[in-house]
Amino acid sequence: MFGRLNGVNNKMEAEGKDDLKVPLLQPSESVAVSVSRPSPKRIRKSKTVKFKIGGIKCASCVVSIESALGKLQGIESVAVSPIQGQAVIRYRPESINAKTIKEAVDDLGFQVDEFSEQDIAVCRLRIKGMACTSCSESIERALLTVDGVKKAVVGLALEEAKIHFDPNVTDSDHLLRSIEDAGFGADLISSGDEMNKVHLRLKGLSSPEEAAIVQSSLESVEGVDHVEMDSAGNKVTITYDPDLTGPRSLIQCVQEAGHGPNFYHASIYTPPRRGEAEQQHEIEVYRNQFLWSCLFSVPVFLFSMVFPMLPYGNWLNYKLHNMLTIGMLLRWVLCTPVQFIIGRRFYVGSYHALKRGFANMDVLVALGTNAAYFYSLYIIVKAVTSYSFEGQDFFETSVMLISFILLGKYLEVVAKGKTSDALAKLTDLAPDTAFLLNLDGDGNMISEMEISTQLIQRNDVIKIVPGAKVPVDGIVIRGQSHVNESMITGEARPIAKRPGDKVIGGTVNENGCLLVKATHVGSETALSQIVQLVEAAQLTRAPVQKLADRISKFFVPSVVVAAFLTWLCWFIPGEAGIYPRHWIPKAMDGFELALQFGISVLVVACPCALGLATPTAVMVATGKGASQGILIKGGNALENAHKVKIVIFDKTGTLTIGKPMVVNTMLFFHVPIQEFCDLAAAAEANSEHPLAKAVVDHAKKLHQQYGSNIDHLEAKDFEVHPGAGVTANVGGKAVLVGNRRLMLDCQVPLSPEVEDYMSESEQLARTCVLVAIDGRIAGAFAVTDPLKPEAERVVSFLQSMNISSIMVTGDNWATATAIAREVGIGTVFAEMDPLGKAEKIKELQMKGMTVAMVGDGINDSPALVAADVGMAIGAGTDVAIEAADVVLIKSNLEDVITAIDLSRKTLSRIRLNYVWALGYNVLGMPIAAGILFPFTGIRLPPWLAGACMAASSLSVVCSSLLLQSYTKPLHVQDTRGPVDYSNSV
Repeated sequence: MFGRLNGVNNKMEAEGKDDLKVPLLQPSESVAVSVSRPSPKRIRKSKTVKFKIGGIKCASCVVSIESALGKLQGIESVAVSPIQGQAVIRYRPESINAKTIKEAVDDLGFQVDEFSEQDIAVCRLRIKGMACTSCSESIERALLTVDGVKKAVVGLALEEAKIHFDPNVTDSDHLLRSIEDAGFGADLISSGDEMNKVHLRLKGLSSPEEAAIVQSSLESVEGVDHVEMDSAGNKVTITYDPDLTGPRSLIQCVQEAGHGPNFYHASIYTPPRRGEAEQQHEIEVYRNQFLWSCLFSVPVFLFSMVFPMLPYGNWLNYKLHNMLTIGMLLRWVLCTPVQFIIGRRFYVGSYHALKRGFANMDVLVALGTNAAYFYSLYIIVKAVTSYSFEGQDFFETSVMLISFILLGKYLEVVAKGKTSDALAKLTDLAPDTAFLLNLDGDGNMISEMEISTQLIQRNDVIKIVPGAKVPVDGIVIRGQSHVNESMITGEARPIAKRPGDKVIGGTVNENGCLLVKATHVGSETALSQIVQLVEAAQLTRAPVQKLADRISKFFVPSVVVAAFLTWLCWFIPGEAGIYPRHWIPKAMDGFELALQFGISVLVVACPCALGLATPTAVMVATGKGASQGILIKGGNALENAHKVKIVIFDKTGTLTIGKPMVVNTMLFFHVPIQEFCDLAAAAEANSEHPLAKAVVDHAKKLHQQYGSNIDHLEAKDFEVHPGAGVTANVGGKAVLVGNRRLMLDCQVPLSPEVEDYMSESEQLARTCVLVAIDGRIAGAFAVTDPLKPEAERVVSFLQSMNISSIMVTGDNWATATAIAREVGIGTVFAEMDPLGKAEKIKELQMKGMTVAMVGDGINDSPALVAADVGMAIGAGTDVAIEAADVVLIKSNLEDVITAIDLSRKTLSRIRLNYVWALGYNVLGMPIAAGILFPFTGIRLPPWLAGACMAASSLSVVCSSLLLQSYTKPLHVQDTRGPVDYSNSV
């Protein structure tokens, strides 16, 4: 998914450098671009499905299958191969589905041996009403029972579900219904692939027929994948391919759909973020329910616990009928709305849970409050019908219990909302508007206009003024500036940008004015990819979560049994007179005391805290990692990283910068340095070799340093000698640039001085490039791939964390050993191919080691996959990033330490959460059962037990939120800046 990261890679370069001066928009007064006139006839999209059919024996079998399927409505074509035993059917999904086609083949007496699963769709759903791990598990079970569902993952903390399903068999509507049948609410977040979407508000539509015309026109545009029309709200959502069309083209299409007096207008609108809107709604619901419950529970509390102790509270004991007092009646009247109206959510949740054959927190709350309420109701009935009955009602237990639980849920959803703060900040980075330029064929500006960022299309040219944010990913085509990328990569120092450099959407232009050609828009931008990756990571379940999953299966039934045994253990001894009567409080009997202990056990147990222990910590950690420039692809990677004992580094591009450069120049006879460099650069100018580019770049830097003009010397008779170097005639001089072999082949003598310099360079892991002029060696360049400034410090810090470092490389042993010695790595494996790197990792794993691999290139991808934790350098290739578990956006090695340390801190926080959640239940339930009561007289009233239960969930979420304060353990300040080797002569 994250193949386009870092603004992002080779694709951007390919797109950005082609046709930079071709006019992107024709001269126009508006931002509209011309599109082909849409056909009024609606284009129907068809699908193809393949079956492997057994039992085809002859041509008549083929004819019977093709004729039978051809008669079905919606079938466009049927092709049956008797040799391969396969059938390929093209059909219209609005008329028929693949399951019906399969059944039709079955009815003919043939067996469909293999039902194709090649077409797998993905959708994300927002889930409402989950309270604990058992809720998420029940939703997963319900989804997996739906035909066509291949995989379903439900995130409790994120309140989302991600489902992989076969669209030939089922669709998102069936998935929504299955969740609703399970007793939970669900809304569709996204369906199918994560493609670009645009939301338009329509004006000028006066009938459903006109809406149908607009929809048909949009569907006929090339590149439009799906059109969802909301006729009631005059809105339309369009999914499209940015390579073929864009928002402005779609707006133009809507306008062109009108004829004569019918003029349609479309404008971009931004729908409210569903997650934020629903989260805010949930917070308001819990807050309002808590306030309403307080309206009733506070008077009940006063009438039952405060007023009876005051001198003027005697009126509550006034008898209305028989033994029924005013206080009893008031408590009953005030408690009933809370129990059955405000507390209705617990009844609904319990019903759906029990219907599915399991119990959740709602069952515990409903059992506890019902026991208190209906026992109190029994007291009222007895008081009305008896002249001498005396009993104590527990209405305050029921109403206060519900109030405290609602308060706890309110505080919990507020705290849970803060776990995704880091992700929300990322999504807000992109600016709302941008300046679109219209250029002529020579690249001169014709017009400039401010448009919504959502209207930007690929290949648009955008002007970015100093202080403005970059709206989308692109390539600089004109201007120079420094761009602050800290909000994306965490790199504090502004990065210099020149024509040809890539910029990332959401970053800030510091000083100069830049013209940028858009290369990635919508969901393809690096910012969108980061958000999608982090959201996917937050949805995955860490292995440590399995503990909570196992406990949740038997937790609630065990609590119910424990509550019943508690009541029994207090009731029977009380009736038998085993414990003293003075243990029983005044106005209570043995049954009521036992009932209070039983209810307290029911409501003090908290499965929610266990369920939230892992996902909330993972959410905060992945969001915090993203803000620090580290993308962790899920809980599995997060958990494995804390076990790492060995980190394997690739050399080129990982420990080193990955770009060869000249670090030393040696002259062997008197020749001006600039002339020497110019002759060598002229000879190397036509070569594509990395060492040649290093020599050419060095010559350019030398001219910049001395402020001299570059003399463009022309190289004649240019010839490449593979594996040796190049020869050319430059300015009438025979110039040879290459290695020892080239000089020997061309019979150029090597003096002892040259030999010594070459030997010295090789020992320093430098490649010696010899330059001969007119048959005599004039000098040499020492070229190397410099180490990253932080490499040595990172290896040393890993050692202090008891983590060993190993280097694997395809380079030669001499260079590899020299580099390893310089950074402090003791173990080196050189001259290894990609598969050899992966095999070496497997050898270490066989010894019981947890191995992390840090790499950047395509040749590292097998090793990244083989490692327990693969870490890809963000500036690396798409393949490496796709194969990795962790992506280091800013290509800084210190983030290897940060990723491992963040993993350790997160796992420590998860363990602390489990200790708190389990410890709370282990300690709270015995106290609620009255284990301290015989010795100290301390007991936990049900309403206080409910408050403790609510507090435990809140404490776990707040504990996870402490990860927001995480800081990097190592921050290398490279005060040297870029090293200048131009004076190393």
